[in-house]
Amino acid sequence: MELPENLRPDQASPEWLSKGDNAWQLTAATLVGMQSVPGLVILYGSIVKKKWAVNSAFMALYAFAAVLVCWVGWGYQMSFGDELFKFLGWPHVAMNQEYLLKRTFVGYLPNATMVYFQFVFAAITLILIAGALLGRMNFHAWMLFVPLWLTFSYTITCYSIWNPHGWLAKMGVIDYSGGFVIHLSSGVAGFTAAYWVGPRATNDRERFPPNNILLMLAGAGLLWMGWTGFNGGDPYMVSTDASLAVLNTHVCTATSLLTWLLLDIVFFGKPSVIGATQGMITGLVCITPAAGVVQGWAAMIMGVMSGSIPWYTMMVLHKKISILKHVDDTMAVFHTHAVAGSLGGILTGFFSHPKLCRIFYLVDDWQHYIGLAYGLKTGQFKAGFKQMGIQILGILFVIVVNVITTSIICFLLGRFIPLRLNEDELQIGDDAIHGEEAYALWGDGEKYDGSKHNSVYGLEEFALVPPKAEA
Repeated sequence: MELPENLRPDQASPEWLSKGDNAWQLTAATLVGMQSVPGLVILYGSIVKKKWAVNSAFMALYAFAAVLVCWVGWGYQMSFGDELFKFLGWPHVAMNQEYLLKRTFVGYLPNATMVYFQFVFAAITLILIAGALLGRMNFHAWMLFVPLWLTFSYTITCYSIWNPHGWLAKMGVIDYSGGFVIHLSSGVAGFTAAYWVGPRATNDRERFPPNNILLMLAGAGLLWMGWTGFNGGDPYMVSTDASLAVLNTHVCTATSLLTWLLLDIVFFGKPSVIGATQGMITGLVCITPAAGVVQGWAAMIMGVMSGSIPWYTMMVLHKKISILKHVDDTMAVFHTHAVAGSLGGILTGFFSHPKLCRIFYLVDDWQHYIGLAYGLKTGQFKAGFKQMGIQILGILFVIVVNVITTSIICFLLGRFIPLRLNEDELQIGDDAIHGEEAYALWGDGEKYDGSKHNSVYGLEEFALVPPKAEA
């Protein structure tokens, strides 16, 4: 039977290429790219004090561009290419047409599509790290930090977990779409870099009101909707599992947002918009390692936990643990990404469904990818506890790698260029750094008292007791 003309293979559409899968993969990659540009560019530029709007937005835009050049130059092959070590690939170029038009290592896609898809994940990781450093990092130091961290940190965790030849991938770690590789990495690296860079100016740490909450919501909305591609693109095909991942993503996120919101109302008396945004982010992060391998009810439970546990670490434990109080993590990425990412990884090890894992990984092995809950239910205790152990090992590996590599990079960079802006630049902000300002308006939000949730610093001690109703 002869195929229709538009389905016949030719040089542009070889027999192995799935046009539907390729179209969705390019679309998913673009959705993820829009989470960064303009999503996080808008969110960063609006959630900070007015004098830091340009600098914060531009840190994100610069990282997006710099990562792409490094990614096609050497980063992609170090992450997904031929093995150099058990945790790293050879640094080859991924730019010639002979390589880019060949079939990639998984799915029915060309290498060019996979390079693009994986680039946007690498880019958003660096942009998330920037969130911990807003309001004081020397932009020239940031320009050097981005390619160095991508090369010596991101590639290691990416190869180990996502490359089929990586040592953790071979063990059977489950990281559906980046709970470890992206979110735990960015949370730990951002917190570590914040330690080395130092704090914001004292007056900024005490009062850091957002300059435009409505724009912040626009950026948050792009981030949320873009996650359709973030998690829906990781099966590398148009599949039932991709559909499940998308639905689970939004269910968990909505539940997390509502949980955080309710906690704010109960303990602070007001529904904080910034707090709800943080709950949205923790939900997105938590479901990421599990999106297509857990059932819908599990996604909802994960949403409740991602809306409450990071809330507790940010609002309560942060005031009690000295290292958390000492390090100035501007956007609280430690709580929203490191804590939520670790939580998601552990819950993935508990809730992952064997059948869904086999659909995602396309394997028939009944002894791997068994969540602890199902291991206990079916009597496969050993397999369930093994999966949980592998998840915890993955978390520890990512933490150790990022603390060490980020510390070395910051230490060496600091020998040649100041990591932190000088005091005059810290007081002036955008105009001193870029010679540009975001708004031609007087003032810096002084009369806006700000939400208690726009920073984890400057919070009054409070007892976890619901506010009393006024008589």
